[in-house]
Amino acid sequence: MNESHVPADDTAIRMPAEWEDHEAVMMAWPHPATDWNYMLGEARDCFFNIICAIARNEKVILVGPEAPGAEYMMRLIDDHTRPDRNITCINTPTNDTWARDFGPISVYGPDGVYAVDFIFNGWGDKFPSAKDNDVNHRLDTLPAGSLWSGFKSIPFVLEGGSVETDGKGTLLTTSRCLLAPTRNPSMSKAEIEALLGRELGFDHFLWLDHGALAGDDTDSHIDTLARLAPDDTIIYTGPGEAGDPNNEELILMREELRAFRTREGHPFNLVELPLPSPIYDADGMQLPATYANYLVGPRHIYMPVYGQPAKDKLAAQMIQIAYPDREIVTIDCRALIQQHGSLHCVTMQIHNGILNR
Repeated sequence: MNESHVPADDTAIRMPAEWEDHEAVMMAWPHPATDWNYMLGEARDCFFNIICAIARNEKVILVGPEAPGAEYMMRLIDDHTRPDRNITCINTPTNDTWARDFGPISVYGPDGVYAVDFIFNGWGDKFPSAKDNDVNHRLDTLPAGSLWSGFKSIPFVLEGGSVETDGKGTLLTTSRCLLAPTRNPSMSKAEIEALLGRELGFDHFLWLDHGALAGDDTDSHIDTLARLAPDDTIIYTGPGEAGDPNNEELILMREELRAFRTREGHPFNLVELPLPSPIYDADGMQLPATYANYLVGPRHIYMPVYGQPAKDKLAAQMIQIAYPDREIVTIDCRALIQQHGSLHCVTMQIHNGILNR
């Protein structure tokens, strides 16, 4: 079985679960120098819809070299909830918009709460990333003072989309990503587990070997495949229609999930999501669309949909099973999937106490 239990060096350190309370979400605004330039208007409309949906309930920290233009902000005037009151724009250079992977990871430690900054190298040096990699440092040295109540940099390549936790020391991840030779080639699996145990408090490791999706350039980020949820639950992407090239990998992944055990030795409660019908880019490449790429808020689930009413509805119903106390908010993310990501990929939650008030 591809799981292990390694005592953490400091059990007082922990990465909280996404469903725990958080006070803000970081996002990055699309600009002409990003890969969105060829469809910038469409992309900005999608980002704007996500930003407004979140800002009606919690703060949004929006980074990038260009704040949303007046044409977007004017739309908020007629909105009685005025989500703009919860939006803070910070001017800073960025390469792209995938805040999940370069944004800070919230950590609770024995001496307080702090933002952890790992190295972001563009998913194994596939894309330019130096500006994105420096965002968290720049937010730590703002003229008005650090955005973070505490800040720690760790010289280890890690993207936020590659790690899932229950907030109690369990890590769910994929071997294709964390063991990729383009990330931390000098480290063994045991050394990576030891580092993540020290820095994020993990002591129960669940490694998936299967689940690779067509069109995925992240080396199988876990947040497109399987998500930990309350009460020892895993919400995962099931196989799709007959003939879908993803089916073999997703069937093998499902068997791995069935074999996983909690730290107490019990099977997980498994909730299967439908796989969207194939979506292709202009060149005919299948894109890695899944419903697992949702964001959990304190009182809402922000879920991507893809203009497939029956499957969109079924996915919302399945996620609601695991989160009966939260309202499902669906947002059309067909624009985002054109650049091989979705809603969770463009957001990073900031847990309570991490922001320097």
